[in-house]
Amino acid sequence: MDSIIETNFDFDNLTGKYTGKVRDVYFIKDKFMLMIATDRISAFDVVLPRGIPYKGQVLNQIASKFLDNTTDIVQNWKIACPDPMVTVGYKCQPLPIEMIVRGYLTGSSWRSYKAGARQICGVDIPEGMREHQKFEQPIITPTTKAEIGGHDQDISKEDIIAQGLVPADIYEKIEDISLKLFERGSHIAKQQGLILVDTKYEFGLLNGEVCLMDEIHTPDSSRYFYLEGYQNRFDNNQPQKQLSKEFVREWLMENGFQGRAGESVPKMTDQIVNGISDRYIELYEAVTGEKFVRQPYDANIFEIMEGNIKNMLARL
Repeated sequence: MDSIIETNFDFDNLTGKYTGKVRDVYFIKDKFMLMIATDRISAFDVVLPRGIPYKGQVLNQIASKFLDNTTDIVQNWKIACPDPMVTVGYKCQPLPIEMIVRGYLTGSSWRSYKAGARQICGVDIPEGMREHQKFEQPIITPTTKAEIGGHDQDISKEDIIAQGLVPADIYEKIEDISLKLFERGSHIAKQQGLILVDTKYEFGLLNGEVCLMDEIHTPDSSRYFYLEGYQNRFDNNQPQKQLSKEFVREWLMENGFQGRAGESVPKMTDQIVNGISDRYIELYEAVTGEKFVRQPYDANIFEIMEGNIKNMLARL
């Protein structure tokens, strides 16, 4: 075994299970939830056929650190991380949108801009911008949250409120929180020689109050550039050196796949898979400033994980 792509646990007081693109979520007593970050990887809203070694450990541990580092801004769902791939927390009532904060014109926003769009999710984008150019101020481009197998859809703030997806006062609150979280993430990234380019946040309500959910500032939810050399590369129209999942998307596009009907995922060789794993570990070490400690994929890894979780649940 070199990766974990699915889990099938049976815990006491289990009231449901949800399988997302990357995470397996177990609901306990309909009050708590435990989220297992598997090694599955998705791109263009499609789960790719092979798992990425250590990816789940990287995602879970980065998210855990940033959840702890932002509790002064907003409460979050986390209670504890009993295992390198697992977070246990409170079950929240999710809000049906994702808040995407962009500090730079890159990725999908650049592709839309290059195709002629000058407004994204109701936000006006100035003429004459170039790929990877910094916005004067970060912008928020929300999306709807897709059902399993579906695609997230861009949506404006005005439509979110008009359609009753989120009440106006709640939306204003999560907009303010999102910008503060992005500022905090950008500050931490800069200390590590990185630029937080863009990211997404998910929110819910816990006892009627806004609560930050899911992951935060991970390579699956965020894009990072290296700070050193950014300006020189931008001035010379060179690609930025980045740490994110964008390189996976670029590899897929180069091989004729963008998640559209009739397209097939290109073959994921061992070299491709191990290269992606190395990039995830590189980002962990770059963004945290700590050496990544691999938990081996031993034959008893599921037994160890289950024991860690059960010990945690017994204390709730």
